[in-house]
Amino acid sequence: MKNLDRDIERVCFSAEEIAKRVKELGEEITRDYEEKDLVVVAVLKGSFVFAADLLREIDLPCDFEVMRVSSYGAGTESSGSVKIISDLDEDISGRHVLMIEDILDTGVTLTYLRDHVFAARNTASFKICAMFDKTQRRTCDIHADYRGFETPGEFIVGYGLDYNQKYRNLPYVGVLKPEIYKKKM
Repeated sequence: MKNLDRDIERVCFSAEEIAKRVKELGEEITRDYEEKDLVVVAVLKGSFVFAADLLREIDLPCDFEVMRVSSYGAGTESSGSVKIISDLDEDISGRHVLMIEDILDTGVTLTYLRDHVFAARNTASFKICAMFDKTQRRTCDIHADYRGFETPGEFIVGYGLDYNQKYRNLPYVGVLKPEIYKKKM
């Protein structure tokens, strides 16, 4: 990926580290949800790579749903407002929901989904699995029940994470060089 690599300041998590951690998360989720009616809900677009890998590591029958939600637009900071672009197709009442997110940053999006969307749908349980967690930027009282890695404060891309819809296809996660996103501002 030499064309994309030149925009990366440094690699934070290699493809091998990510694969190992996804396998561990899948094993943990499999243990925790055995004998439960599990619905895995991926928040698109960012979580699609992680969700696909994680689903293959969950050794249980489960349903899969997607939502498209936005709170960033084309910037590097959350806008603070959440917009549901595409909602679930299936009724999830009485079921155990595992929300898959690429990154838990400020917590605005997942707090909104937890408190306003899923609470009203009478789920049996609601838990969050975030591949990356920026705890130092949290502005809401929310945490990941399952977490891949705690991340640095810099703007990271790769493994589904993007800047302006680019870099999602990197197999690793790296810090984007600031000059890449600052020249757009």
